[in-house]
Amino acid sequence: MRKAVVALLTALALTACGAPAAEERQTRDGVPATLRVGLIPNIAPEEQKAKYQPFAEHMKSELGVDVELFVASDYAGVVAALVGGRIDMAYLGGLTYAQAEQQVDLTPLVTEIDHETGTTKYISAIVVRRDSGYTDIADIVRGGRTFAFGDVSSTSGSLYPRIMLVDAGARCDDREVDLCPPLERVDFTGGHDATALAVLGDKVDAGGVELRILHRLEKEDTVPKGQLRVIAQREVQGYPWVMRTALGDRAAERITKAFTTIEDPKLLDLMRAKRYERVSAADYDEIRERGSELGLVEVE
Repeated sequence: MRKAVVALLTALALTACGAPAAEERQTRDGVPATLRVGLIPNIAPEEQKAKYQPFAEHMKSELGVDVELFVASDYAGVVAALVGGRIDMAYLGGLTYAQAEQQVDLTPLVTEIDHETGTTKYISAIVVRRDSGYTDIADIVRGGRTFAFGDVSSTSGSLYPRIMLVDAGARCDDREVDLCPPLERVDFTGGHDATALAVLGDKVDAGGVELRILHRLEKEDTVPKGQLRVIAQREVQGYPWVMRTALGDRAAERITKAFTTIEDPKLLDLMRAKRYERVSAADYDEIRERGSELGLVEVE
C-alpha cells in the first residue's frame, strides 16, 4: 500500500462525481421523500443490509418517507457515495467521518450509548493469542513483530491501534501506511473479524480490533472464548450518524429526533445501542488531530 489513504478516497470520490446530485428532489417537511442511508460494512454487505431493515422501517414510520439502504464493499465506497450525492446520510466510523468531511460538508447528528461502556465511547483493543507470551504492547514494538490492522479507514481497527503502537515507540510512517518500524510487517485484513482470525491462526503476532466485535465473535464461537488476550486498549468516540449538510437544519432536527426517541429494545439491540445521544463536530477533534499526524486524515 504505497499511497496515502486520502489519495485513495479522493480517487473514489471522483468516480462518484458522475452521479446526479440531489437537486429538485421532493421533500416531506424538510426530509427527502426517499431518504438514502449508507452503512459501513462491519459484516458482509448483503447481510448488513438485511440486518438493518427494521431500522429502515422505523425511520420510514417516524419521518413519513421511504428509506433506501446502501452498503458499500468498503469504507471508501460509503464516502464516495456521500460525495457523489448518491446517499443522504450514513453511519460512519469517526475516522471515516473525518476523511469524508474533507470532501463534502457533513453534519454529525447522533451516536449510540454503548452497552459495554455505558457512554458514547467504545473500546479499540490490541489482541494477541492467549499462549503467545506477550504481556504488553512494548513486547510487540520492541520485538519487531507482525501486526494486523482491519480496513485502513477503520477507527478502532486502524487509527487507534496505530496510535497505541506509536505511543509505545513505533515509528509508523505518515506517508506509507504499511510501514511501521520496528514492526517486521503490517497487514490490512479488511475487517475486525478477519483481524481476529489472523491473530488466532498465527498469521500475525497481534492485531487491532473493536472490542465489542471480538465479544460478538466469542459469543458466536467464531473465536473460542479466552483464546485471544487484550494487551492494550483505548476509548474511542462513538460512530456518528452523519447527514449531508445541504439537506438543511429542519432535516437534521427531524432525523436526530427519530434516533433519540427510539425505545424499542429489539431495535436498540440491533443497533448496538442503549439509546442515542446528540454529538457535534468537536467530539471528533482527537480523531482529526491524531489521524492527521499519522497520515490518515488530510486536514486543510
